[in-house]
Amino acid sequence: MTGTNKRLAAVTRGAGVMRAAEQPVTLGMVGRADPQRTTDFQAVLLAMAGHDLRQPLQIIQNSHDLFGIGVRTKSEQRLLQRGQHAIDRLNGLLDQMLGAARLYEHSKEEKLSPVALEPLFRQASQENAEGALQKGIDVRVCPTGASVISNAVLLNGILRNLVSNAIKYTEPNGRILIGCRRSGQNVRIDVCDTGIGIAGEQLSRIFEAFTRLDSTRCDGLGVGLFIVRRAIEVLGHRIDVSSSTSRGSRFSIFARRAE
Repeated sequence: MTGTNKRLAAVTRGAGVMRAAEQPVTLGMVGRADPQRTTDFQAVLLAMAGHDLRQPLQIIQNSHDLFGIGVRTKSEQRLLQRGQHAIDRLNGLLDQMLGAARLYEHSKEEKLSPVALEPLFRQASQENAEGALQKGIDVRVCPTGASVISNAVLLNGILRNLVSNAIKYTEPNGRILIGCRRSGQNVRIDVCDTGIGIAGEQLSRIFEAFTRLDSTRCDGLGVGLFIVRRAIEVLGHRIDVSSSTSRGSRFSIFARRAE
């Protein structure tokens, strides 16, 4: 076991995630990569845009609601700055989506390419930092030099949704770990949490559209994991889910290792 694998194993044990004695319920799903599925690729990009841009748009709305109320204090000024940051993020995401769509149209064979994982891990953590901070959740990223054959836009969207979902279903002061380890010819990418877990009877439907396991914890549409599933199918990756009620969950993506 390499040093990175040892650190990942140690942190996972320390977070109390997926102890062997608990015999967690598991689910596996494999996608089928098809470079000719242009419609599917674009549909996933559009779904990601519609889902992932909802949160920054909400921040913008809140900031503008406060703009005309009373005297603008330093606190209100900070809210306005957060609104501008959200606008910039929205523009950046749209540029990424449109750029990926154009690239795919001009060169279908180049859709999958080597993607470095650590920058995506850190980006997923940073983009969910505010939600984690509000709940006092510690999000940790395990350093890695690993790369996989994938698509950076889609894989980033998968990780962003998995971390966001983990935050929603993890109690305050909980922990989330993002890391990876080698698994034969693949790399296993893990998003582990110390959340409420998923009951066995619910596990089979978590990737269905408009599914919310606990509506009291989330007011969204329940399409985050559906988007993950569609992206996994387009990329031809595999995703496994292992969960223990009240102990936490681990979502594992298997992607071919880049040499």
